[in-house]
Amino acid sequence: MKILLLGYGKMGKAIEKIAAERGHETIHADTPEERKALTGIREMDVAIEFSQPDAAADNIRFCLDNNIPVLSGTTGWLDEKKETDRYCLEKNGAFFYASNYSIGVNLFFRLNNWFAGLMDGYREYETSITETHHTEKKDAPSGTAITLAEKICDKLESKNGWGLDTDEQDKISIHSIRENDVPGTHIVSYQSEIDTIELVHTAHSRTGFALGAVLVAEWLPGKKGVLDMGNFLGTILS
Repeated sequence: MKILLLGYGKMGKAIEKIAAERGHETIHADTPEERKALTGIREMDVAIEFSQPDAAADNIRFCLDNNIPVLSGTTGWLDEKKETDRYCLEKNGAFFYASNYSIGVNLFFRLNNWFAGLMDGYREYETSITETHHTEKKDAPSGTAITLAEKICDKLESKNGWGLDTDEQDKISIHSIRENDVPGTHIVSYQSEIDTIELVHTAHSRTGFALGAVLVAEWLPGKKGVLDMGNFLGTILS
């Protein structure tokens, strides 16, 4: 399989390594100039987009214009996602988005959803999220933390949104920490005067994120529409 890799930072390099181990060929483009200079673009089977927030939407549109199924893991650009979804459907293409491609994190999402529903009956517990990532991460809070918060809000009647280090009672407070060489840790905390309950996911390396992206890339060709991890996991966890 030929993979177009848009973005060649730490995640891009990790994806390239795993793709090669699984027998795939990758071609990467970091800038719009490199993207325009690509030859044999129509021979690409799939594109993996892990770039920067200000480049993601243009990268995805480029793939859709060239009939290349594309998956993206870039965060911090989601104010443009609704329009990008519409563009995908207009082009009859395939666009897959996830804030986190780790299979472990997506199982963590499912646990978070279930537990939030359970905790809705116990209003004495205050909910918060702490996320820690490497200092090179551009956005805060992380897309994974936002996904966790949004799903909790779907379950807790007392919460209707999230905020960064907020003290608003109807919001989930997300605390972001940036430290050297931390792949990603997320803690969902329920705290009362009596005790604290925590759900924790700690990534030990970028391997889980990169492997998940490559697994989705192997699955995506031949699909159509706007897709997410729910579509993918339904095929491997059913």
